[in-house]
Amino acid sequence: MSQASLKSGKHRAAKAYRFDARLNEEQKILIQKAADLEGRTVTDFVLHSAEAAAERTIRERAMLILSARETEVFVEAILHPAAPGPVLRGAALHYKKITGR
Repeated sequence: MSQASLKSGKHRAAKAYRFDARLNEEQKILIQKAADLEGRTVTDFVLHSAEAAAERTIRERAMLILSARETEVFVEAILHPAAPGPVLRGAALHYKKITGR
């Protein structure tokens, strides 16, 4: 929303986009029955279901997916971590000095 519309107190309506789909009779009956069971219109049921599926797909794909080799390297690093280098040792000494621990 633009600053001008915020200052004037006017709100613009959200733009609506059209979505069309072709269904066979079995799909239509199935979706209609499910929409009826939830007390929704077919449009509301389809949009709600598609939105939930889209969010689920995005969430699942956002998880880290490693190849077999990458998994081996990761596990090896966790099980056998490298010794701290000079920068980390210096940071630890600095932390102990400023916190007195």
